Amino acid sequence: MIRRSLGQTSRRDVWWVWPVLVFLGLSTFIVYSTWAAFQGRDYHFGPYLSPFYSPELWGDSPHSWFGPKPGWWPAWAPFSPALLILWAPGGFRLTCYYYRGAYYKAFWADPPSCAVGEPRKSYWGESSLPLILQNVHRYFFYLAAIFLVLLAHDVWKAMWFTDPGSGKAHFGIGVGTIVLAVNVCLLGSYSLGCHSLRHLIGGSRDQLSKAPLCAKAYQCVGCFNRRHMMWAWFSLFSVGFADLYVRLCSKGIWHDWRIF
Repeated sequence: MIRRSLGQTSRRDVWWVWPVLVFLGLSTFIVYSTWAAFQGRDYHFGPYLSPFYSPELWGDSPHSWFGPKPGWWPAWAPFSPALLILWAPGGFRLTCYYYRGAYYKAFWADPPSCAVGEPRKSYWGESSLPLILQNVHRYFFYLAAIFLVLLAHDVWKAMWFTDPGSGKAHFGIGVGTIVLAVNVCLLGSYSLGCHSLRHLIGGSRDQLSKAPLCAKAYQCVGCFNRRHMMWAWFSLFSVGFADLYVRLCSKGIWHDWRIF
């Protein structure tokens, strides 16, 4: 077998374009989401709550479950409600089968692309530390499913606006409601196409035809799975935009237009 040096290839197409776009896209999201998570403010506006901060276990907004910052939080440590929960959806994406292939190429050049030389001369796979930890993906999926339910509940709450005069809540739809709802739909499409869910539904059966309901569920998950890359990127954009929308409305930079 011919050993190629880094970047060496016989390919004549512009193979490097996609790894560069992935690198730029993921880097932009990582920088923004990290910045947004450490802000600890401007993450709610009226009935809207940023998905980066949901569920808000402790915090200063009306959406907080257990009140303001707990007294046991170390004084020297930065506090933000997002830092308490983002590890779960972040871990789900980090260990995702699609994202592994994407950032292995874009960040580690392992390999940069098919039939392109890489900097390593040996292949360890994911059978040893640290990459063996990627196998926890199925457990992060269970957590992600819970987060989907919570985010869907946030959409329901985003349909109830408080009248400043009477203090009563009334039903309504704002642009922010639609932004949060679309985000949940895209996150659901991404999560429901998860390879771990396919294995959970049909991986233990030798003949799906003997379980018609299971077979239908497997086919449904397979429909989402065939577009897994598309849902991964769309949902990544939507969750970032949902936080940005709520943040800019909270700052008074954007006006939330009420549809009715």
